[in-house]
Amino acid sequence: MRFGEQSTDPIDQILGEVPVPASLTPEDVRLAVRAVVVHAAEEWPAGPLCRNDGATYPCRLHRWGRRVLERHGLNERQVDALVRHGNPFVHVPFPFTVTGPAPASPATAPRWPRAS
Repeated sequence: MRFGEQSTDPIDQILGEVPVPASLTPEDVRLAVRAVVVHAAEEWPAGPLCRNDGATYPCRLHRWGRRVLERHGLNERQVDALVRHGNPFVHVPFPFTVTGPAPASPATAPRWPRAS
């Protein structure tokens, strides 16, 4: 099944898609990373299944995680790299920019005492 296709899984047809929050928070992004990594594909003779719940891949949570991360600014290759990395606790900067995390402004940067 491709990411844009309608699922034939009965639970998906009953429950529908998990909604993406209107405005994303850092917690949403952390949960989305966990969702795409934990609910990654595992090859079986019948085809790829979610390695967490055995549903047809991509399962509802994997699709939700991808949509959240794409809305956050990651592209498909970057999401695939997160899945391959395999760490559900990897940090994705918030807010995310193509060139890396947004720079801290001087007014909000922590001021540590210098060692003499």
